[in-house]
Amino acid sequence: MADGSVLGAVGLSDFDERLYRLLLRRPGLRPAEAAAALETGPARVRAGLARLADAGLLRRTGPGRYEAVPPEAAIEWLVDRRRLETEARLAAVRTVVSDFAQLYHSGRMGSGPAGVVEVLAGEEAVKRVITELQRTVGVELLGFDRPPYVGRPDDSHDTNESELEGTRQLLARGVDIRVVYCAESLDRPGRLETLIRLAEEGERSRFVAHLPFKLRIADRRIGLFPLVDGVYDNIALLHPSRLLDALVELFDVYWERGRPLAGLPQAAAQERPAEADLLVLRLLNAGLKDEAIGRHLGVSPRTATRKIAAVVESLGVTSRFQAGAEAAARGWL
Repeated sequence: MADGSVLGAVGLSDFDERLYRLLLRRPGLRPAEAAAALETGPARVRAGLARLADAGLLRRTGPGRYEAVPPEAAIEWLVDRRRLETEARLAAVRTVVSDFAQLYHSGRMGSGPAGVVEVLAGEEAVKRVITELQRTVGVELLGFDRPPYVGRPDDSHDTNESELEGTRQLLARGVDIRVVYCAESLDRPGRLETLIRLAEEGERSRFVAHLPFKLRIADRRIGLFPLVDGVYDNIALLHPSRLLDALVELFDVYWERGRPLAGLPQAAAQERPAEADLLVLRLLNAGLKDEAIGRHLGVSPRTATRKIAAVVESLGVTSRFQAGAEAAARGWL
Protein backbone atom coordinates (compact mmCIF):
# COMPACT_ATOMS: atom_id res chain seq x y z
CA MET A 1 0.00 0.00 0.00
CA ALA A 2 1.38 3.43 -0.90
CA ASP A 3 2.27 5.74 1.93
CA GLY A 4 -0.31 8.40 2.72
CA SER A 5 -1.57 10.46 5.66
CA VAL A 6 -4.41 8.10 6.54
CA LEU A 7 -3.80 8.68 10.24
CA GLY A 8 -3.98 12.44 9.82
CA ALA A 9 -7.58 12.19 11.05
CA VAL A 10 -6.23 11.24 14.49
CA GLY A 11 -3.55 13.92 14.57
CA LEU A 12 -0.50 12.19 13.05
CA SER A 13 1.61 13.86 10.39
CA ASP A 14 2.55 12.21 7.12
CA PHE A 15 6.13 11.70 8.36
CA ASP A 16 4.97 10.12 11.64
CA GLU A 17 2.77 7.69 9.72
CA ARG A 18 5.62 6.74 7.39
CA LEU A 19 7.83 6.09 10.43
CA TYR A 20 5.08 4.02 12.09
CA ARG A 21 4.58 1.91 8.97
CA LEU A 22 8.35 1.32 8.79
CA LEU A 23 8.51 0.09 12.38
CA LEU A 24 5.53 -2.22 11.80
CA ARG A 25 7.33 -3.79 8.84
CA ARG A 26 10.76 -3.92 10.51
CA PRO A 27 10.47 -4.51 14.28
CA GLY A 28 13.56 -3.60 16.36
CA LEU A 29 14.82 -1.01 13.91
CA ARG A 30 17.16 1.51 15.60
CA PRO A 31 16.64 5.29 15.13
CA ALA A 32 19.75 5.64 12.98
CA GLU A 33 18.61 2.81 10.73
CA ALA A 34 15.11 4.31 10.49
CA ALA A 35 16.63 7.70 9.59
CA ALA A 36 18.63 6.10 6.78
CA ALA A 37 15.59 4.24 5.46
CA LEU A 38 13.49 7.43 5.46
CA GLU A 39 16.37 9.56 4.14
CA THR A 40 16.18 12.03 7.00
CA GLY A 41 18.16 12.98 10.09
CA PRO A 42 18.23 11.00 13.39
CA ALA A 43 16.87 13.98 15.36
CA ARG A 44 13.71 14.04 13.27
CA VAL A 45 13.23 10.31 13.77
CA ARG A 46 13.70 10.59 17.55
CA ALA A 47 11.06 13.34 17.70
CA GLY A 48 8.70 11.20 15.61
CA LEU A 49 9.23 8.17 17.86
CA ALA A 50 8.34 10.31 20.90
CA ARG A 51 5.13 11.50 19.24
CA LEU A 52 4.11 7.96 18.29
CA ALA A 53 4.75 6.81 21.85
CA ASP A 54 2.70 9.71 23.21
CA ALA A 55 -0.14 8.69 20.85
CA GLY A 56 -0.02 5.15 22.29
CA LEU A 57 1.13 3.47 19.07
CA LEU A 58 4.65 2.63 20.39
CA ARG A 59 6.03 1.63 23.77
CA ARG A 60 9.59 2.43 24.91
CA THR A 61 11.65 -0.71 25.62
CA GLY A 62 15.02 0.87 26.36
CA PRO A 63 17.24 3.85 25.57
CA GLY A 64 16.39 4.82 22.01
CA ARG A 65 14.45 1.62 21.43
CA TYR A 66 10.70 1.30 20.78
CA GLU A 67 8.33 -1.44 19.75
CA ALA A 68 4.87 -1.19 18.22
CA VAL A 69 1.76 -1.76 20.32
CA PRO A 70 -0.64 -4.18 18.52
CA PRO A 71 -2.45 -1.85 16.08
CA GLU A 72 -5.85 -3.49 16.64
CA ALA A 73 -5.95 -2.10 20.17
CA ALA A 74 -3.71 0.96 19.79
CA ILE A 75 -5.43 2.53 16.78
CA GLU A 76 -8.94 1.81 18.12
CA TRP A 77 -7.98 3.50 21.38
CA LEU A 78 -6.47 6.46 19.49
CA VAL A 79 -9.62 6.85 17.36
CA ASP A 80 -11.85 6.76 20.45
CA ARG A 81 -9.68 9.32 22.24
CA ARG A 82 -9.69 11.61 19.21
CA ARG A 83 -13.48 11.30 18.88
CA LEU A 84 -14.05 12.18 22.54
CA GLU A 85 -11.71 15.16 22.31
CA THR A 86 -13.50 16.41 19.17
CA GLU A 87 -16.93 15.99 20.75
CA ALA A 88 -15.78 17.89 23.82
CA ARG A 89 -14.45 20.75 21.71
CA LEU A 90 -17.65 20.91 19.66
CA ALA A 91 -19.74 20.92 22.83
CA ALA A 92 -17.64 23.80 24.13
CA VAL A 93 -18.31 25.72 20.90
CA ARG A 94 -22.07 25.29 21.34
CA THR A 95 -21.89 26.85 24.80
CA VAL A 96 -20.56 30.13 23.39
CA VAL A 97 -23.00 30.51 20.48
CA SER A 98 -25.24 32.82 22.52
CA ASP A 99 -22.17 34.87 23.56
CA PHE A 100 -21.14 35.35 19.94
CA ALA A 101 -24.72 36.23 18.99
CA GLN A 102 -24.81 38.85 21.73
CA LEU A 103 -21.51 40.31 20.55
CA TYR A 104 -22.84 40.37 16.99
CA HIS A 105 -26.03 42.23 17.88
CA SER A 106 -24.28 44.50 20.36
CA GLY A 107 -21.71 45.43 17.75
CA ARG A 108 -24.37 46.23 15.21
CA MET A 109 -26.30 48.28 17.75
CA GLY A 110 -23.16 50.18 18.61
CA SER A 111 -22.63 51.11 14.98
CA GLY A 112 -25.96 52.90 14.68
CA PRO A 113 -29.68 52.30 14.18
CA ALA A 114 -29.01 49.51 11.69
CA GLY A 115 -27.99 47.37 14.65
CA VAL A 116 -31.59 47.29 15.80
CA VAL A 117 -33.36 47.72 12.48
CA GLU A 118 -32.26 46.27 9.17
CA VAL A 119 -34.18 47.67 6.22
CA LEU A 120 -34.90 45.11 3.51
CA ALA A 121 -35.59 46.13 -0.06
CA GLY A 122 -36.36 43.93 -3.03
CA GLU A 123 -38.51 40.88 -3.54
CA GLU A 124 -35.74 38.30 -3.16
CA ALA A 125 -34.49 39.67 0.17
CA VAL A 126 -37.97 39.93 1.67
CA LYS A 127 -39.02 36.43 0.61
CA ARG A 128 -35.74 35.00 1.90
CA VAL A 129 -36.17 36.55 5.35
CA ILE A 130 -39.83 35.52 5.64
CA THR A 131 -38.98 31.95 4.64
CA GLU A 132 -36.13 31.83 7.18
CA LEU A 133 -38.39 33.25 9.89
CA GLN A 134 -41.05 30.60 9.22
CA ARG A 135 -38.39 27.86 9.19
CA THR A 136 -36.63 28.82 12.40
CA VAL A 137 -39.50 29.88 14.68
CA GLY A 138 -39.60 27.39 17.51
CA VAL A 139 -41.99 28.49 20.27
CA GLU A 140 -44.27 31.39 19.36
CA LEU A 141 -45.38 33.30 16.27
CA LEU A 142 -47.35 36.54 16.65
CA GLY A 143 -48.86 38.45 13.75
CA PHE A 144 -51.03 41.21 12.38
CA ASP A 145 -52.57 40.07 9.11
CA ARG A 146 -53.62 42.55 6.43
CA PRO A 147 -52.88 43.21 2.75
CA PRO A 148 -50.76 43.60 0.73
CA TYR A 149 -49.39 40.06 0.84
CA VAL A 150 -45.94 38.83 -0.12
CA GLY A 151 -45.72 36.06 -2.71
CA ARG A 152 -44.29 32.66 -1.86
CA PRO A 153 -40.59 31.79 -2.46
CA ASP A 154 -41.53 29.72 -5.54
CA ASP A 155 -43.26 32.82 -7.01
CA SER A 156 -46.72 31.35 -6.45
CA HIS A 157 -49.39 33.19 -4.48
CA ASP A 158 -50.95 32.20 -1.19
CA THR A 159 -54.11 30.15 -1.48
CA ASN A 160 -56.44 28.79 1.16
CA GLU A 161 -54.85 25.36 0.67
CA SER A 162 -51.27 26.62 0.99
CA GLU A 163 -52.21 28.60 4.11
CA LEU A 164 -53.73 25.50 5.69
CA GLU A 165 -50.63 23.45 4.88
CA GLY A 166 -48.12 26.03 6.13
CA THR A 167 -49.95 26.74 9.38
CA ARG A 168 -50.48 23.05 10.08
CA GLN A 169 -46.74 22.45 9.73
CA LEU A 170 -46.04 25.10 12.36
CA LEU A 171 -48.71 23.70 14.69
CA ALA A 172 -47.26 20.20 14.26
CA ARG A 173 -43.89 21.56 15.45
CA GLY A 174 -45.58 22.86 18.60
CA VAL A 175 -45.46 26.55 17.64
CA ASP A 176 -48.04 28.67 19.49
CA ILE A 177 -49.60 30.86 16.78
CA ARG A 178 -51.58 33.99 17.63
CA VAL A 179 -52.81 36.18 14.78
CA VAL A 180 -54.97 39.30 14.76
CA TYR A 181 -56.97 39.63 11.53
CA CYS A 182 -58.95 42.58 10.20
CA ALA A 183 -61.79 43.05 7.73
CA GLU A 184 -59.37 43.33 4.81
CA SER A 185 -57.94 39.93 5.69
CA LEU A 186 -61.13 38.28 4.44
CA ASP A 187 -61.15 39.69 0.90
CA ARG A 188 -59.92 36.39 -0.55
CA PRO A 189 -62.92 34.14 -1.26
CA GLY A 190 -63.14 31.23 1.15
CA ARG A 191 -60.60 32.62 3.58
CA LEU A 192 -63.05 32.97 6.45
CA GLU A 193 -63.80 29.25 6.29
CA THR A 194 -60.05 28.58 6.13
CA LEU A 195 -59.39 30.64 9.27
CA ILE A 196 -62.23 28.91 11.10
CA ARG A 197 -60.66 25.53 10.26
CA LEU A 198 -57.27 26.73 11.47
CA ALA A 199 -58.82 28.01 14.70
CA GLU A 200 -60.40 24.61 15.25
CA GLU A 201 -57.01 22.95 14.65
CA GLY A 202 -55.05 25.12 17.08
CA GLU A 203 -54.30 28.56 15.66
CA ARG A 204 -55.47 31.27 18.05
CA SER A 205 -57.05 34.12 16.13
CA ARG A 206 -58.93 37.33 16.82
CA PHE A 207 -60.52 40.04 14.69
CA VAL A 208 -60.49 43.83 14.83
CA ALA A 209 -61.98 46.33 12.41
CA HIS A 210 -58.61 47.80 11.40
CA LEU A 211 -54.89 47.09 11.80
CA PRO A 212 -52.13 49.73 11.42
CA PHE A 213 -49.71 47.49 9.53
CA LYS A 214 -48.64 43.92 8.91
CA LEU A 215 -46.47 42.37 11.61
CA ARG A 216 -44.71 39.11 12.39
CA ILE A 217 -42.77 38.41 15.58
CA ALA A 218 -40.93 35.09 15.97
CA ASP A 219 -40.06 33.88 19.47
CA ARG A 220 -40.00 37.52 20.62
CA ARG A 221 -36.51 37.85 19.12
CA ILE A 222 -37.15 38.79 15.49
CA GLY A 223 -39.79 41.17 14.18
CA LEU A 224 -40.81 42.05 10.64
CA PHE A 225 -43.04 44.95 9.56
CA PRO A 226 -43.28 47.52 6.73
CA LEU A 227 -42.02 51.06 7.25
CA VAL A 228 -44.11 52.37 4.35
CA ASP A 229 -46.89 51.04 2.14
CA GLY A 230 -45.71 48.50 -0.41
CA VAL A 231 -45.00 44.81 -0.61
CA TYR A 232 -41.23 44.64 -1.05
CA ASP A 233 -39.91 48.12 -0.20
CA ASN A 234 -38.56 49.27 3.15
CA ILE A 235 -39.44 46.22 5.22
CA ALA A 236 -37.95 46.53 8.71
CA LEU A 237 -36.26 43.52 10.29
CA LEU A 238 -36.05 44.07 14.06
CA HIS A 239 -33.53 42.48 16.41
CA PRO A 240 -33.90 42.23 20.22
CA SER A 241 -34.38 45.77 21.49
CA ARG A 242 -36.78 48.08 23.30
CA LEU A 243 -38.45 48.72 19.96
CA LEU A 244 -39.21 45.03 19.52
CA ASP A 245 -40.52 44.89 23.10
CA ALA A 246 -42.84 47.79 22.29
CA LEU A 247 -44.23 45.97 19.26
CA VAL A 248 -44.93 42.90 21.38
CA GLU A 249 -46.87 45.13 23.79
CA LEU A 250 -48.75 46.68 20.84
CA PHE A 251 -49.68 43.20 19.67
CA ASP A 252 -51.01 42.38 23.15
CA VAL A 253 -53.18 45.54 23.08
CA TYR A 254 -54.81 44.59 19.76
CA TRP A 255 -55.12 40.97 20.90
CA GLU A 256 -57.08 42.02 23.98
CA ARG A 257 -59.19 44.36 21.85
CA GLY A 258 -60.01 41.67 19.26
CA ARG A 259 -62.94 39.30 19.16
CA PRO A 260 -62.40 35.55 18.73
CA LEU A 261 -63.77 34.08 15.54
CA ALA A 262 -64.11 30.54 16.82
CA GLY A 263 -63.61 28.50 19.94
CA LEU A 264 -66.74 29.24 22.01
CA PRO A 265 -68.88 26.25 22.99
CA GLN A 266 -71.12 25.03 20.20
CA ALA A 267 -74.88 25.26 20.64
CA ALA A 268 -77.05 22.25 20.01
CA ALA A 269 -77.47 21.46 16.32
CA GLN A 270 -81.20 22.18 16.26
CA GLU A 271 -80.56 25.69 17.67
CA ARG A 272 -77.95 26.68 15.12
CA PRO A 273 -78.99 28.82 12.16
CA ALA A 274 -78.47 27.74 8.59
CA GLU A 275 -74.84 27.78 7.45
CA ALA A 276 -75.54 30.75 5.13
CA ASP A 277 -76.89 32.80 8.05
CA LEU A 278 -74.07 31.65 10.30
CA LEU A 279 -71.55 32.85 7.70
CA VAL A 280 -73.21 36.28 7.67
CA LEU A 281 -72.99 36.44 11.48
CA ARG A 282 -69.31 35.55 11.42
CA LEU A 283 -68.60 38.23 8.84
CA LEU A 284 -70.52 40.75 10.93
CA ASN A 285 -68.61 39.68 14.03
CA ALA A 286 -65.36 40.24 12.13
CA GLY A 287 -66.40 43.87 11.58
CA LEU A 288 -66.92 43.75 7.79
CA LYS A 289 -69.12 46.30 6.07
CA ASP A 290 -71.88 45.44 3.61
CA GLU A 291 -69.69 45.81 0.52
CA ALA A 292 -67.00 43.49 1.90
CA ILE A 293 -69.62 40.97 3.04
CA GLY A 294 -71.16 41.09 -0.42
CA ARG A 295 -67.78 40.36 -2.04
CA HIS A 296 -67.27 37.41 0.28
CA LEU A 297 -70.76 36.05 -0.41
CA GLY A 298 -70.49 36.74 -4.12
CA VAL A 299 -73.48 39.08 -4.17
CA SER A 300 -74.05 42.80 -4.63
CA PRO A 301 -73.85 45.19 -1.64
CA ARG A 302 -77.61 45.72 -1.84
CA THR A 303 -78.29 41.97 -1.66
CA ALA A 304 -75.81 41.66 1.20
CA THR A 305 -77.66 44.41 3.10
CA ARG A 306 -80.94 42.52 2.71
CA LYS A 307 -79.37 39.27 3.93
CA ILE A 308 -77.88 41.05 6.95
CA ALA A 309 -81.22 42.65 7.83
CA ALA A 310 -82.96 39.29 7.61
CA VAL A 311 -80.42 37.65 9.93
CA VAL A 312 -80.65 40.51 12.45
CA GLU A 313 -84.46 40.29 12.43
CA SER A 314 -84.43 36.50 12.87
CA LEU A 315 -82.52 36.93 16.14
CA GLY A 316 -85.13 39.33 17.52
CA VAL A 317 -82.67 42.22 17.83
CA THR A 318 -82.43 45.61 16.14
CA SER A 319 -78.72 46.22 15.43
CA ARG A 320 -75.72 44.43 14.00
CA PHE A 321 -73.87 44.75 17.29
CA GLN A 322 -76.76 43.13 19.13
CA ALA A 323 -76.84 40.37 16.52
CA GLY A 324 -73.18 39.58 17.08
CA ALA A 325 -73.56 39.64 20.87
CA GLU A 326 -76.64 37.41 20.71
CA ALA A 327 -74.96 34.91 18.38
CA ALA A 328 -71.91 34.77 20.67
CA ALA A 329 -74.13 34.30 23.73
CA ARG A 330 -75.80 31.34 22.02
CA GLY A 331 -72.40 29.80 21.31
CA TRP A 332 -72.62 30.04 17.54
CA LEU A 333 -69.43 31.99 16.92
